[in-house]
Amino acid sequence: MSETPDEPSNAAGSSEAAAADELTHTTDDGDVQMVDVGDKPDSERRAVAVGEIHLQPSTIEAIREDQVGKGDVLATARIGAIQAVKHTWETIPMCHQIPITNVDTDFSLAEGRIELEVGVETTGKTGCEMEALEGVTTGLNVVWDMVKAVEKDDDGQYPSTGIENVRVLAKEKERT
Repeated sequence: MSETPDEPSNAAGSSEAAAADELTHTTDDGDVQMVDVGDKPDSERRAVAVGEIHLQPSTIEAIREDQVGKGDVLATARIGAIQAVKHTWETIPMCHQIPITNVDTDFSLAEGRIELEVGVETTGKTGCEMEALEGVTTGLNVVWDMVKAVEKDDDGQYPSTGIENVRVLAKEKERT
C-alpha cells in the first residue's frame, strides 16, 4: 500500500506493527485465542475503575431522598455492580473466570451526576481490571434503569442522561 499524506508514516506503521505483534489474544495466523496463564504464579491483584452517569438535578435529589418509585437506586446498583464483577468471564469472551476475593463499591452524588468507583481484588494468575470495568458499567446502567421514567423528556428521549468517563484508575499486583 502506498503512503499518502493521510496515512501514518513508516515509523508510526512500524510501532503499530510492533504493538500488533504483542497482542496476546490472537494466534500467529490471526485467530482469536484465550491466553494461557497456567504457568504464571499466583499474585494478589487489585483493580479500581470509575465512571459517572449524568442525570437531572431533580433525579439526583430523588435518589438522595430515596423517592424513586422502583426502590433504593444505589442499593440496587451496588448489587448489580457486584453481580457483574462475578460474571465478567461470561460476558467478555476471552476473559478468565477468576476467584473474586473482594468487591468495593463507592457512589458519590454531586450536582447533576453520580460517580461510581469499583475496586476488585483477587488472588490468581491474571488481573481483574475487566471485572472492575464491568462493575462500573453495569452499576451505572442499573442506575439508569431505575430512574429512566423520570429522566425521559416529553418525547421519551434522554437528553440529560449519559454514562461517561469510564476508565481504570489503578491496577496493582503483588507476588504471593
